[in-house]
Amino acid sequence: MPDQLAAEVTELVGDQAGHWDRTGLIPHELLRKMSARGLLSAQVPGEYGGLGLSSVQNGEFTAHVGSLCSSLRSVMTSQGMAAWAVQRLGGAGQRTGLLGDLVEGRLAAVGFSEAEAGSDISAMSTTIRPDGDDVVVNGTKVWITAAHYADELVIFGRYAEGGAAVVVPADTPGVTIERVPDPLGCRAAGHSTIRLDGVRVPATRLLGGAGMPLSMLVTLVLAYGRMSVAWGCVGILRGCLAAAGAHARTRRQFGKPLGEHQLVARHLAELLVSEQVATRACEHASARWDENAPDVVTATVLAKHVSATQAAQGAAAAVQVMASAGADNSALVARAYRDAKLMEIIEGSSELCQVMLAEHVLSDS
Repeated sequence: MPDQLAAEVTELVGDQAGHWDRTGLIPHELLRKMSARGLLSAQVPGEYGGLGLSSVQNGEFTAHVGSLCSSLRSVMTSQGMAAWAVQRLGGAGQRTGLLGDLVEGRLAAVGFSEAEAGSDISAMSTTIRPDGDDVVVNGTKVWITAAHYADELVIFGRYAEGGAAVVVPADTPGVTIERVPDPLGCRAAGHSTIRLDGVRVPATRLLGGAGMPLSMLVTLVLAYGRMSVAWGCVGILRGCLAAAGAHARTRRQFGKPLGEHQLVARHLAELLVSEQVATRACEHASARWDENAPDVVTATVLAKHVSATQAAQGAAAAVQVMASAGADNSALVARAYRDAKLMEIIEGSSELCQVMLAEHVLSDS
């Protein structure tokens, strides 16, 4: 990860993460500035105006952002998924236009989940229907990260006998975006419900692959999201490790530093193990991504599952070490505790990841 990118984001975030968490908002102007610098979708190739980072480089950058603010990292995940969808599914003109927009100040969200279709993609009911030179979109998407901020919505739905993805401007007539009022974690990530009522857009905004199996299209784009979430969880663990370690070195109880009490030291040791295990799983998955290896999907699911699970356990340990100092809801470890729990649910729950990993074992037996 280029050091200047980390330094730039550190300066932009400053000490504002707690305020964003309390108010539930990241300033639009900050997000647009990051988009215009290519920081929200840093893997976009240079030929489209992006920074062209590898998965390994972008992963370390994502972890750094995650150590500062998981809400901001979530917006980065959303923007990156949208860019990846266009890069993999879009035609040449769409890649040039839409990818350029996403590294020049515009913001995007990706709509998969519905009230009855979370992990069960087969239950998706949103429809994308051709009508002359247009397509018409109807449906409701729930818990869509960054939708509150988005200029463009990449909506997945049923198309003919398969599925499709269409890029819908958020200000199109028939689009209604309603914020989730009080999310558990990543409170400033702009989670929203998107309602699409007879939304009409030009057919040129329909991405390639229309008619392919819906599960295949969704999995293709979710792979990027899972990788980003996994690295974000590494960031959560690194933030918790730094905060808990500093507290244990300076807080004194019974005449000695807190960290010298063996049961507290055990928490610190386990937190370090969690950070290292998650990092190695992510490094492996990103290396497989950069190599375009055939097992990249499995490696990505494994990294997401391991990192999210370790982040939830590690954040809980950090709160335990810091006790009342960590129980303040504005404390970094308190935010991490809430944010990490959400990471065990989004982009494929821990249970779904386990099912997918088990299927991989069975398919090889």
